[in-house]
Amino acid sequence: MKIVVIGGSGLIGSKVVHNLRMLGHEVFAASPATGVNTITGEGLARALENAQIVVDVANSPSFEDAAVLEFFETSGRNLLAAERATGVGHHVALSVVGTELLAESGYFRGKIAQEKLIRESGMPYTIVHSTQFFEFLGGIAKSATDGGAVRLPTAFIQPISSDDVAAALTEVTLDNPVNGIVEIAGPDRFRLSELMEQYFTATGDTREVLGDPWARYFGALLTEGMLLPAGGAHIGSQRIADWLEAQEKLEKAS
Repeated sequence: MKIVVIGGSGLIGSKVVHNLRMLGHEVFAASPATGVNTITGEGLARALENAQIVVDVANSPSFEDAAVLEFFETSGRNLLAAERATGVGHHVALSVVGTELLAESGYFRGKIAQEKLIRESGMPYTIVHSTQFFEFLGGIAKSATDGGAVRLPTAFIQPISSDDVAAALTEVTLDNPVNGIVEIAGPDRFRLSELMEQYFTATGDTREVLGDPWARYFGALLTEGMLLPAGGAHIGSQRIADWLEAQEKLEKAS
């Protein structure tokens, strides 16, 4: 099959592209670098010609509230319209566990808008809700920096490796559309503040981590289980303890 991966040069997209090519599929990694811009629509029709499936793992380049919303709404409208025009049979999109509960956050309002466009598009679709990636812990710390410390919620998180995200997306892509949500998560559960302490130890970050139940997560106030998957989620195999050990070795070698 011909499969187009929007955001195909990013962390997740590049892994999905590799997985699908290894399985013998014709895969186009779509991004501005390969002449495809979902904001302007440039190159979309050409990229989607004869494609059976589109996988959208693109992310907003800005986390500013208005910019995020504009990105996901504009990109979503352009992409879905191009898919309808070219006869794509399955739209797969990567989103985040708990998105529908996080409307206080400008970023997640953008994701809510994206998902609404997909559901109302008439396209056969599957939305994959993932917990946060191991590799995004640094980004979470950056967003939660408070002076010389990092202030984080004490809510639970069940992070997943990018390899496991890509594996799950590959499986979903080649399956029939569910016209709904599939959840994926890692095997281990931690309080977010405690996990960040482990990450800082592994990476040699000496900043203090402050656990605060009232701290905001990208602008949203969390309940304890808001970032956790519901029952029946697909659980990845890679444990964060092994990933943290690898980060620690890299830190010592640098």
